[in-house]
Amino acid sequence: MIKVVKFGGSSLASAEQFRKVKAIITADPDRRFVVPSAPGKRNSSDTKVTDMLYHCYALAEDGKDFSEDLANIRARYQEIIDGLGLTVSLDAQFETVREQFAALAGREYAASRGEYLNGVLLAAYLGFEFLDPAECIIFHEDGTYDAALTQKKLSAALAGRSNAVIPGFYGAQEDGKVRTFSRGGSDITGSIAARAVQANLYENWTDVSGVLVADPRIVNNPKVIETITYRELRELSYMGFSVLHEDAIFPVRTAGIPINIRNTNAPEDEGTYIVENTSRRPAYTITGIAGKKGFTAINIEKDMMNTEIGFGRKALQAFEDNGISFEHMPSGIDTLSVLVHQSEFEAREQAVLAEIHKLCNPDSIDLATDLALIAVVGRGMKSSHGTAARIFGALYSADVNIRMIDQGSSELNIIIGVAGVDFEKAINAIYKAFVQ
Repeated sequence: MIKVVKFGGSSLASAEQFRKVKAIITADPDRRFVVPSAPGKRNSSDTKVTDMLYHCYALAEDGKDFSEDLANIRARYQEIIDGLGLTVSLDAQFETVREQFAALAGREYAASRGEYLNGVLLAAYLGFEFLDPAECIIFHEDGTYDAALTQKKLSAALAGRSNAVIPGFYGAQEDGKVRTFSRGGSDITGSIAARAVQANLYENWTDVSGVLVADPRIVNNPKVIETITYRELRELSYMGFSVLHEDAIFPVRTAGIPINIRNTNAPEDEGTYIVENTSRRPAYTITGIAGKKGFTAINIEKDMMNTEIGFGRKALQAFEDNGISFEHMPSGIDTLSVLVHQSEFEAREQAVLAEIHKLCNPDSIDLATDLALIAVVGRGMKSSHGTAARIFGALYSADVNIRMIDQGSSELNIIIGVAGVDFEKAINAIYKAFVQ
């Protein structure tokens, strides 16, 4: 087997964490290709190295002395080196960073150095080869990722290696200019590497023991999901699940490579498997619950709306013309509701309402603000009777009024709209009904 393993910033924040990572890698010889993030926080009051680099480079851009800030970053790595008893030196690398900062090489170059330096250090600690992503993860000049050329170059670069450390988060244009993915992009690098070597498994090591059924900030000690499909995760991610970078799913999904979310601090835990499909029955009827606050519903009423061809298109045109995307659009015979992010809508609300009147000539328009949307997702819902009734019963028992219901045709999810003040209470009620 071939496994690609990615470790997040919290997993590599200190010498102690480095030792845990090495123990995990050496425990399984199939873990041959390693993707590290930059050092994260060592404690709640600490600063991530990437943020330190951004601040340091901002000083350089302003023409200010950045030597002290760079020395502080260097001290973070030296603390790890000393803690591991290594003899490796990063003097040459930091001198290059200093020169490039002085030459204003760019914010993306600055941000990428956290992963680069950690990769150099981890490769030396593990005795693995080091592969600079700037040589084989390619971006177009407009900053978009070149998947085809990367697949070709990265596959060739890794073909003759028994193991390697490939820093996450960045690559380069063909002219050598360093470019980065968005924050959290080390997940993407791991996924790209897994596809390039046709890995059997992509392990993503972080500080949680898998994907949780619900947000632990809302539900006390929620259960871990054993297996979740890409489609289920997509539905939950849309509503705020942030287990891994959304763009990290696609490279491995197209290659049929499963992802295993694991906990660096509890390696004995099996974690969560993210797969294309599965015959495994879920532990509960639902797989997960997620939600977001801050929505507005624009409720449009007009008699005989259902007989007016193009009514829905004209209503949505008012939002499109004002640069506002809609989230959901439940409808009745004479009513149509458009749900949007309240923060986006408020700045253009009068222009949107005026255009709806102009295009649709409605009988009335009503606004419902400060709504929360909750997604109840699960592949087991399709084959289970009474799922919706259990959700509604749970909310009734918790004295939560349902403001909106929207179910997808795939029967994979049910979206519930409630007042923002009832958000946490509603999620706990649904969790209790299905999991506890």
